[in-house]
Amino acid sequence: MTLGKMLSTDPIEEARRQWVDHGWEAAADGMAAVTSLVRAQQILMQRIDSVLRPLNLTFARYEILMLLSFSRSGALPMTKMGALLQVHPTSVTSAVDRLESQAFVERVPHPTDRRAILASITELGRTQAAAATTALNAQVFENLGVTDNQVDQLRGVLRSLRANAGDF
Repeated sequence: MTLGKMLSTDPIEEARRQWVDHGWEAAADGMAAVTSLVRAQQILMQRIDSVLRPLNLTFARYEILMLLSFSRSGALPMTKMGALLQVHPTSVTSAVDRLESQAFVERVPHPTDRRAILASITELGRTQAAAATTALNAQVFENLGVTDNQVDQLRGVLRSLRANAGDF
């Protein structure tokens, strides 16, 4: 049973009410929206982790496998992967280290730049990425717990938030 099912009232709405009562009315809706978004992220990550854990993957490693599988050659420079995934280069290095130890990727020299190393997906990595995608689609992505219309609205709102933050 999740925490939300054990509570008789919405704690975020109660926090919003407290914000208003304390004179922070101008910030109350924003606080409730941010807190709801953070809580939703926790809920979704729990669902994602429960799907990927049996496949010995994290979401970060899954994202790398998918990025590589979508690339034309199945290989990308490590620095480019960090930029595309919007994560620090050390995070990419750590995830690739783990994927390499699992034989899902291998490091290969860049064909034209001796200084660069490519991460290249293996056949085993492609198989694992496909299995993870099938499971995530069925257990998470196809049923978020809201209507299709709400999903479209959510995507639009979050896209605006990201654009206004300079995310793209």
